[in-house]
Amino acid sequence: MSANPDATASALTSRADQPAGEPDFFKLRVVDKKQLAGDIYLFELREPDGKPLPPFTAGAHLTVQVPNGSRRNYSLCSSPADTSCYQIAVKRDAAGRGGSVSMTDEVKPGDLLSVSEPRNNFELHPRANEFLFVAGGIGITPILSMMRHLKTQGNDKFKLIYCTRDAGTTAFLDELSSPEFAAHVQLHHDNGSIDNALDFWPIFESPGKAHVYCCGPRGLMDAVADMSGHWPSGAIHFESFGVDASAYASNKAFTVRLDKSDRTVAVAADQSILEALRGAGLRVPSSCESGTCGSCRTRLLSGIAEHRDMVLTDEEKDSDIMVCVSRAQSDELVLDL
Repeated sequence: MSANPDATASALTSRADQPAGEPDFFKLRVVDKKQLAGDIYLFELREPDGKPLPPFTAGAHLTVQVPNGSRRNYSLCSSPADTSCYQIAVKRDAAGRGGSVSMTDEVKPGDLLSVSEPRNNFELHPRANEFLFVAGGIGITPILSMMRHLKTQGNDKFKLIYCTRDAGTTAFLDELSSPEFAAHVQLHHDNGSIDNALDFWPIFESPGKAHVYCCGPRGLMDAVADMSGHWPSGAIHFESFGVDASAYASNKAFTVRLDKSDRTVAVAADQSILEALRGAGLRVPSSCESGTCGSCRTRLLSGIAEHRDMVLTDEEKDSDIMVCVSRAQSDELVLDL
């Protein structure tokens, strides 16, 4: 199923019609779709009437309503200097919750998609002059936008360490190997073996002046966090693409009870708490939907949570939960909603 081509394309949904905590959505046309590498696809989105798109900053993301009705967040990989189009890259994840499969398999050029205005939880620090980027797999997308932005600003003080399985699964390989970027890029292929994982200690042993931006799978980000613990905390920045696919296999259904309204909402094994609340007509503020921004932080009154976020401290996990990614170990959670 593709987006309705007869829908009004350019007008933003009225703020008055939007539930609290929800972004504005508008229609964009898919003008190009191509396979970048392996199971990674690039989509180019434009206003149907050719008007410039809302501006964005490097590191920003869009929320996209994919054909199966799910909402998924995708980082913009295009340059902020170009507002004629948005570019996003999507990795088809057969072990995920179905959003990426719907996007890569069902969307085709000419379709209209409902997308949000760009939002940014992963912005370049305004006072930083040097940058160290660490990307894993599809995590290259916001990093590439940052690199393109720095180039347009005349700033060459950046380096990228990009970890992938092999050359065939490395997105944007041609561009990263071009004269514009080659001197800034270190590629590392692990060939699918943990024994070949990159040792980050030599990179982070001595704190430097650069701000570090890391985006990729949870394992990569944990490794960078472990190796950079002695760096100034304000210099290390993370963006996540959510829970690793292997965790979904252990998902079980449970319920959440809403204390203020005394309602009970069922959460299916293939749903997040946030998606279940939306389905029940409830709106909770959200942004990244990957457990990194803290927007959906909700008071946990009772029950045992399975925390999958990267925001809460151990002490905070007793009283709060990020409903976009975390789940329940008990049969029921009671939330302050």
